[in-house]
Order: sequence, then C-alpha cells, then structure tokens
Amino acid sequence: MSLQVINSPFNKEQTELLNQLLPTLNEQQKIWLSGYLAAGTDSGSGAAQEIEAEETAVKTRHVTLLYGSHTGNCQALAEDFSGRLKENGLQVSVEDMDRYKPKSLKKEEDLLIITSTHGDGDPPDNALSFYEFLYSRRAPKLDGVRYSVLALGDSSYEYFCQTGKDFDKRLEELGAERFVERVDCDLDYEEEAEDWINKVVHSLGTAAEEKKGKTAPSPQAAGPVYTKKNPFSAEVLENINLNGRGSNKETRHLELDLEDSSLEYEPGDSLGIYPINEEKLVDQLITLMQWDPELSVTLNKDGEVRALREALLSHFEITVLTKPLIEKLEPFTSNEKLQEILASKETLQTYIEGRDLLDLLADFGPWELGAEELIQQLRKIPPRLYSIASSRKANPDEVHLTIGTVRYESHGRPRLGVCSGQCAERMEPGGNVSVFVQKNSNFKLPEDGSAPVIMVGAGTGIAPYRAFLEEREELGAEGNTWLFFGEQHFTTDFLYQTEWQRWLKDGVLSRMDVAFSRDNEEKVYVQHRMTERSRELFEWLEAGAYLYVCGDEKHMAKDVHQALVSIVQRESGRSLEEAEAYVADLRQQKRYQRDVY
Repeated sequence: MSLQVINSPFNKEQTELLNQLLPTLNEQQKIWLSGYLAAGTDSGSGAAQEIEAEETAVKTRHVTLLYGSHTGNCQALAEDFSGRLKENGLQVSVEDMDRYKPKSLKKEEDLLIITSTHGDGDPPDNALSFYEFLYSRRAPKLDGVRYSVLALGDSSYEYFCQTGKDFDKRLEELGAERFVERVDCDLDYEEEAEDWINKVVHSLGTAAEEKKGKTAPSPQAAGPVYTKKNPFSAEVLENINLNGRGSNKETRHLELDLEDSSLEYEPGDSLGIYPINEEKLVDQLITLMQWDPELSVTLNKDGEVRALREALLSHFEITVLTKPLIEKLEPFTSNEKLQEILASKETLQTYIEGRDLLDLLADFGPWELGAEELIQQLRKIPPRLYSIASSRKANPDEVHLTIGTVRYESHGRPRLGVCSGQCAERMEPGGNVSVFVQKNSNFKLPEDGSAPVIMVGAGTGIAPYRAFLEEREELGAEGNTWLFFGEQHFTTDFLYQTEWQRWLKDGVLSRMDVAFSRDNEEKVYVQHRMTERSRELFEWLEAGAYLYVCGDEKHMAKDVHQALVSIVQRESGRSLEEAEAYVADLRQQKRYQRDVY
C-alpha cells in the first residue's frame, strides 16, 4: 500500500513520509489511525487527547523484580510475572539477585521480590550476596521505595518461607513501604502466586484494561504445550537397578520417551515427575476411617470431582505430616493428646518425624471427620524434581534419570518414598508417567567449551555430570574435566562405572577421583579426596575452572564447601576471611554452582 503524488492532496515530502509509515503499521494501528483522522485534527479534541493520555500512561513508575531461586520455580514465576506487568503498561526489569547491584536499591521505585528458602531457613545460593548486603551496615535507607514479597517454601520444614520473611522484615526496617502484603506459598504455590501478582498489578494502578484492548492476540501454538500445569505422559523405555547384588542401596536408571512432546532441556535442568501414592497405603487409610472408596469428593476450587480413592492416589499428599496440617485437623478430634503435642515445638517435631497421615488418624481418634472435610485440608501432591542424567544432543527424544529408592522402617511399619518407590516397584517399561521440564539456569556448563570443569558428586548427585559429559562429547569441547565421585562400595555402588572409564579412555573426562566410604575402616568422602588434591584443584581454579557440587545439602555439600574454603586458604596463603571472599567471588562469577537437596 502506497500513495501516489498524482491527484493527491499531499505534497511530495508528505507522500514520502506516509509511504515510509504505512508499511510499518499493523491492522490495529491502521484502524486506530483511521479513527484519529475521522475525529479531526483539532489539537484539543478527542484524538489528540487520546495520544496525550497514552503518553501519560506510559510514564509509569519503574518496577524491578528480583528473584532468588534454587530449583527454578522463582525464576519461572519472575519471568512470567514480568510479562504480565509489561502487558499492563509497566516498565519492568527482571534480575537474578546474584547479578543485581544492591547499591541500586535506594534508586528503586517499586521493588518486587520472589524468593525460595533453602535448607534450614537459608537463602538460595543466588540470593546470598544480596541477603548479606541487605543485613549489613552498608544497606541504604529506602524511604520512598515501595515493595512486596512473594515467598516460596515447604511447610514441612521448621523455617517455612524464612528467606521471604527476612527480606520482608528487613526492607520495612530500612524504611521501604510495603504496598502489598507478603504471601507465603507452600509447595502447591500456583494459585497463591497468581493472587499475589493480581494484587500487585491492581495496586500499581496501571491503565491495564485500556492497554489490553489494544494488544494484538498472541498466535496460537501449533500443538499442545506441556508444562508443570499440563504435564506430558512419557512412556517408560528402561528401568534398571544400577547397584550390584548385596548393595545397601537401590538406584534406578530410568529412560523415558519424550517423542512428540516438544519438551526441551539442557544439562543441569531437572525433570519433574507427578507421582502416585502407594495403593496399599491409600486402602489402609480408607479402611481405618470406614469410608466408601467410590464416594465423590471435590478436588479444587473449579469444582472438579473424583472418587475418593482416586483422589487420594493421584491428587493429594498423604505421606508427609506438617504442623499446618495437624493444626487444621485438630478441631475434628476430641483427643486431648493431640492438643498437648501441638503445644510443644519439640514434642511436635519428634512426633512428625517418620510418620504420615495414616499414623495421625490412627493415633488420635475418634474423629468427627468426613472424607470431603479431610480432602479440603490436604495439599496437592507435589511433583518430585530429579536432575537430568542425559544430553538431548546425545539422546534425541529421550530423557534419563538417576533415582535413589527410599526405603525404611518407622514406628512399626515399612515406609517407601512416594516417587522413588513408584519408580522401583510400579514403573515398568511400557507404562507411562506424567512429566515436565524444570529449567535451572543456576547449574549450567560454561559457554566456553575450553574452560576447565570440576564436578563433585555423591550417590545420585552423579546424574547431572553424566549429562555434562554426554553434552561435551557431542560438542567436541576441549576443556579439561575432573570428576570427584563418592559412594559406599566400589564393587556394588560405582554408578555408571563403564561410562566414566570409556570417557577417561577417550579423553572426554581428564581425571577422576573416587571415594568409597565403606570399603576401609576409616571412612573417606569426596571432600577428603579434594583435600588430598588441593594443590592441583587450586591451580585449576586459578586457571578459570568452573566447580559444580551436586548431592546432599545437609552433610556432603556443607563439607565440600568447607573443604573448598580450606583449600583456597592453604594453597594461596589467604586468611580465612579472604578465602571465604574468594569462594564467594567464584559463586558470583557463576564459577561455583550447586544443585543440592
């Protein structure tokens, strides 16, 4: 579409300007322009006023959204919510707390924080520096800054959502104004997070509806999009026990078919599995309460209905006791012993350890509790996240997992991990399981394939390193790689032994140190092997190596961290404080990354 000068009321310069403009307009802009022309050119009339109103709407306060994320949930929410805020006419910047310059805080206008809590109330790794700054004497006064906090956590932990609570409290102490109350979310966080962002959008007072009406609809995807809310049903291709006969452990290697799913992942990402509760446990619970397994119960606010047995099998958590759940159920029993347990923090923690919902209902009857009432008190069964043990480049349309089976005896009953037990006993090749990909930008290989890589893992913490080496082999990466691996016994627990040996032979893996803790009188762990190789390890770090740690957070990861600080202190001659600062700097450079649980 272009204008011709002949018989046109426009001169040549005007025609050229119009011909430059018109091809760049979409259909909505053309319709708006025609309305503008129809309204006349009086500068004080409707069209000109509409332009002025739109320009004014754009001049909104700036929103900064910071996230502290361990598994990737907070990052995903931050990215999703930033899009929502932009749709509502706001200027938004989204930043990983590790990359944010905290001295900029005093310049902020509207500050949104989305954070998880890690371990025993600790900030996630990528939030540590920001957290420490906020609680230091260098933290500025924040008068004039408005803020709100969304906290993610797990109510089965004592310090539920502690990091979010700490941020909320500290920002208020520094003079910032809370414009939307903090929301603390449990594992089933989607609805509460949605309510929070809706309140934020409303409170910021943007021209949301006006702008939405002028936003072109986004194109529809060619096929279904599989996400956490809409998981993909993956077929089980292989399910193998990696441990040898006589081992104290059972570690399953799963291979799942992702063909036609369009799911994409990178080494370092996790796969989420929606597990199903053990049928025996569900039937025992229903029998104890003398309920009809086919009784219809309501699943959610949308009014979805399922049979009671199906609901307890596939939709609700029954294997974990939490203080909030016990407090919700306490009014339904006249048994005073439950009140006594709730009155003492120590007694409650002792009771919760190793028990489940069946124990609670058996121990504190009689109950005036119907099936529907029970369902309303339970939280949804959360997905389990497992580090992916394969490279998509090496295994197109597949994903591999390494899952340790949890089995133990407690309070007179054998217990089985919900998802690991399902994988071990009820997940045969040919069956299906509901899955989704959980991105994890905090555990990624360096973009530079020539950079050295040090990998430290124990038990199933070996999983992501199998993915790392498969990926580097496919890419032909030339950087040196060093693996520290620990387990109980060499003969029965050397997971993926032949693969590591092949990679050593082919040069994909440069060196490997192993620690089998139960093969000698004196227990030896990965941190001991690191200390034995301290000179070489520090030289690798000085040469730009990236260090990764995957495994148990409470013991292994803490011990490895301490060993790392000690190695830096010893080999560089730094003081303890200087060595800790060196390690902290590695973390900020993304050269020290952890995937711990």
